[in-house]
Amino acid sequence: MNLGGILYSGYEALLTNEIRGKPVPLHVAIIMDGNRRFAKKHGLMQYYGHFKGADTTEKVLDWSFDLGIKQLTIYAFSTENFSRSDDEKKQLFDLIGIKFDKICSDERTHKRRMRVRGIGNIDILPSSLRSAIKRAEEVTKNYEGVYLNVALAYGGRQELVDATRAVAMKIKKGELSLKDINEETISRNLYPSSGSVPYVDLIIRTGGDERISNFLPWQASGNECAAYFCAPFWPEFRRIDFLRAIRTYQTREHERHKNTVMRVVKLLSYYGKVESEDVIRISRKSINVPKTEIIKILQELTYHKVIMNTMIKW
Repeated sequence: MNLGGILYSGYEALLTNEIRGKPVPLHVAIIMDGNRRFAKKHGLMQYYGHFKGADTTEKVLDWSFDLGIKQLTIYAFSTENFSRSDDEKKQLFDLIGIKFDKICSDERTHKRRMRVRGIGNIDILPSSLRSAIKRAEEVTKNYEGVYLNVALAYGGRQELVDATRAVAMKIKKGELSLKDINEETISRNLYPSSGSVPYVDLIIRTGGDERISNFLPWQASGNECAAYFCAPFWPEFRRIDFLRAIRTYQTREHERHKNTVMRVVKLLSYYGKVESEDVIRISRKSINVPKTEIIKILQELTYHKVIMNTMIKW
């Protein structure tokens, strides 16, 4: 192994150790950007970029589920992508269809009990691709181990429009009352029809752009999800890039938990007495973490903030 390989392996091991034992996001969504620019960079046809990008997607599936991530949503084809040339669209649709067929026969699908779902305006896709999606969904419909959601002909605003139409139709049919409409009602009517995609914990975008591009606006905004933007084009995306994204999520979650504990300490201080057990008990009602994690946060706060150390009674 050359020096570069040794350094890469060492850094990958370091990142793996950093995230081990800490909560991982339950739902990761990825905007796989840069396939065409990757091909152009190497002086190759656009299809080569999509082909290499599909290989990266398979690797990310392995990395995700090996880390314990339960839901992965990938942005494979947006509504805006329909403006591309007919040749490129046909090549893309053929490639995506092949990958859906492979999922059906791949032993990893069944070992993981991976349920596959297409999300988006699937009806406007070519019939051959719709058939491939339907086969994959049918083969995996009884699985609940992990989920792979493939966004095709997808647009976030259109999803909200379609959800609104679905709710309106149910009201018209007398299946739903106006007074019953709430956030959960909207969520239940989002894509896919077999059960909506849950809130997103982390969005990753490759290719250098720092924008969400109309991707899962309801699911991302409702959960204050973390976002990780990186420069590599999608075919160049490496495991260390993925691990960095997970670390970003964990750092953000830790800061959020720490802020909650600090607020609890300040609230109790108004009453003149801050018992550590009270801080732990009240904090755990707001953040779903083990008692040991709250204790670690308290110890971190008292170590770095002298005033906190004098306030808290252990």
